Amino acid sequence: MKQTHNKLYLKSIRKILRNNPTKAELLLWIKLKGLQTGFKFRRQHSIGNFVADFYCPKVKLVLELDGETHNDSEVLKNDDRKERFLRDKGFVVKRISNMEVLENVEGVAEMVKIWCNELYKNR
Repeated sequence: MKQTHNKLYLKSIRKILRNNPTKAELLLWIKLKGLQTGFKFRRQHSIGNFVADFYCPKVKLVLELDGETHNDSEVLKNDDRKERFLRDKGFVVKRISNMEVLENVEGVAEMVKIWCNELYKNR
């Protein structure tokens, strides 16, 4: 069976990303770890040839945080390819702006909790 998750060739990239999070990623990670809802998240988890910012295996939810670099046309194309691949494989992808996390991390965490609960009920 072909490996889809955490391919070895992406290990060093995942490690670099985990060790150098944006402020928004760090804030959201702290909140996700503390949710205590039964939904565990992994950060900088690779699926296929892409690295997801956050991934909840229980409900196949991928969270992507978008900063200013995501306004670049090349980055947008890559985001689109990544999102299409993930959706085609049955993952649910939610995009959240860094600014939204920085301004309202509590609200974002609550929204993530709602998404997880809805996905769990509908699986």
